[in-house]
Amino acid sequence: MSIDLHTHSNYSDGTLTPTELVNLAREKKISALALTDHDTMAGVEEAVRAGEMMGVEIIPGIEISVLHDKVEYHILGYWADSQNSVLAEALAILQGARSERNSRILQKLNELGIPATNDELERVSEQGQTGRPHIARLLVRYGAVKTITQAFDQFLKKGAVAYVSRFAYTAIEAVSLIRQAGGLAVLAHPIQNDPELTRLPLVLTGLVPAGLDGLEVYYPTHSHKIKKKLRALAEQNNLLLTGGSDYHGDVRPGTTLAGGGNIFVPPELLVKMKERLRTQA
Repeated sequence: MSIDLHTHSNYSDGTLTPTELVNLAREKKISALALTDHDTMAGVEEAVRAGEMMGVEIIPGIEISVLHDKVEYHILGYWADSQNSVLAEALAILQGARSERNSRILQKLNELGIPATNDELERVSEQGQTGRPHIARLLVRYGAVKTITQAFDQFLKKGAVAYVSRFAYTAIEAVSLIRQAGGLAVLAHPIQNDPELTRLPLVLTGLVPAGLDGLEVYYPTHSHKIKKKLRALAEQNNLLLTGGSDYHGDVRPGTTLAGGGNIFVPPELLVKMKERLRTQA
């Protein structure tokens, strides 16, 4: 049996509800699943209820988009208390920043002759927060592009005609937020914006003293060579190994939960994470 410590629901930019995601995990024989929606833990309660009914262990999680030395990274948080006042306030600020960016992107699209509205965007997202992936779906519906990828390339990625930046915490701030809320902080898919891991050793000199707990080693696009490098860096810095599929549903065709495709996440990693959590309690 595999575990999967990196998934998304329709509370952020995934297409499945938390309940549907847990049901898929059961079908795929995933023994433990972490719901790590972007900048929100709003779907965790539903996932936990579904997990109790279906016999799948649910790890409360989150994925926070951050900056470190002006480069974007993502920090995964596990078992952070969503009711923690400091974390809740920080996430509310992120939600406000997302909403403001959405409005500015829609304004740019309107100026380009695409009459997309906030009401339409909310209908696309159904619930939870909205962001660029939902705007991309809206662009497909309008016929402005044929695919989500094309929407990002032509309109939404950095440097594209409708791109708008937004506020982000630093990686050190995100690690601190997660740790003070009782959670473990892990650097997600380290090859993002660093495909050969040339910057990572220096990045870790800043994040490890700040309380970083682990590295996401098992990931669909991580080659054997990359995993070997990450294991070595984790050992050098006393960091946990984690892994997950980054599953988003049919918005990313051909992807699946861990245990299928090219990713298997060993269950014993979760045991070590729980041991670390107990020592930090």
